[in-house]
Amino acid sequence: MDSQHSTDSEETPTPETDRSEALREVLDGSIDTKLHLLRHHAKMAHLLAKHLLEEEVEDLAGERYSRKSDGNSLRRWGTNPGSIRIDGEKVPIDVPRVRDTDTGEEQPLESYQAMKRTGIGEELLKAIMLGVSQKDYKQVAGQFADGFGLSQSSVSRRFQERARQALEEFEGRSLEEENFLALWIDGKRVAGEQMIVCMGVTESGYKKVLGFTQATTERAEPVIELLRELIGRGLTFEEGILCVIDGSKGLRKAIDEVFGDLAQVQRCQWHKRKNVVGYLPKTDQKTWRRKLQRAYQETTYEAAKERLTDLHAELQQVSRSAARSLQEGLEETLTLHRLGLFDELGKSLKTTNCIESLMGDIEEYTQNVKRWHHSPQRHQWMAVAVMEAEDGFRRLDGYDDLPRLRKALKEAIPDDR
Repeated sequence: MDSQHSTDSEETPTPETDRSEALREVLDGSIDTKLHLLRHHAKMAHLLAKHLLEEEVEDLAGERYSRKSDGNSLRRWGTNPGSIRIDGEKVPIDVPRVRDTDTGEEQPLESYQAMKRTGIGEELLKAIMLGVSQKDYKQVAGQFADGFGLSQSSVSRRFQERARQALEEFEGRSLEEENFLALWIDGKRVAGEQMIVCMGVTESGYKKVLGFTQATTERAEPVIELLRELIGRGLTFEEGILCVIDGSKGLRKAIDEVFGDLAQVQRCQWHKRKNVVGYLPKTDQKTWRRKLQRAYQETTYEAAKERLTDLHAELQQVSRSAARSLQEGLEETLTLHRLGLFDELGKSLKTTNCIESLMGDIEEYTQNVKRWHHSPQRHQWMAVAVMEAEDGFRRLDGYDDLPRLRKALKEAIPDDR
């Protein structure tokens, strides 16, 4: 094999060496990036499989929404559910359909048939492990590329192009046709930089990542810019909007600046509980966590406020710092109670858990990548991560009651506006 040849001799480029160079670009000489590939090769397989299918469809029927060329009767025709095997497991994937409008027959996708036959098995994992441990790029590249049927294609170039397209698509998504009732806003550190993410839920209960921005901290100015950008893309809030946040003063200031008194703010009850018990000795934290939990579980505003007021008085004798923490922003932790919807929507909207789950998905994509070259790379990875995560979003628990939230938000708007 080529690996037995002298490294000083010149070799004629072959498909195998092409693949080796392609994967070398992906690995980029960094052990962190190699480990990232090892950890997430299944997700990369799924991502590349979708890209390959779309590439073949473009070759057959042209780019999406493009003007059709004369003499080409092939057209995009929706998708069918399909599957490929990754690590021996059947993984679902949407398979694009292409139809010949002259004959009425479907055009099978060769790339899908090849992936169905080949699968991505344990040999790929072994090859990646071997390459990480022995720097045997050629064996890794050969089996990695062959597993996808990539032939002489450049894995690195495909992924970089997919990331650029993902960012362009993400930033260009219109929000005009969707009616968002609630937003979660939170921050996530990516490669030493704070990324502020905004996710929304529609009146039908569908969640969607609306935007993100790079910042040094959760200060107000970048968030104000982000929210105004979303408004420019079609986000409406004239009939009220609910904003779910942690205790960040920067986020709160940005909401006031952009939405004013049209926004109702729900402070995360989980963060509040965590902050309060953090002032107490560890031996007392479990007890107080339960007390606060029981208070917040009261279904009416009056009952919850009364129990929390009693706990505040009790805390004054235990820890004045903990008492002050409970008092700070207390009313905003009871916003859903005040709107009369805690029992129906509290599970989904009383905390920032929904966006925390998204942040966990982003972490999976980014935690092992240490060689961040520039800001566009950071944004491209974020776009790929959030759009991949959206594929797994489920409708909001309690979505049947969201029209009631719309009515409550509208009724909460001050009369003098």
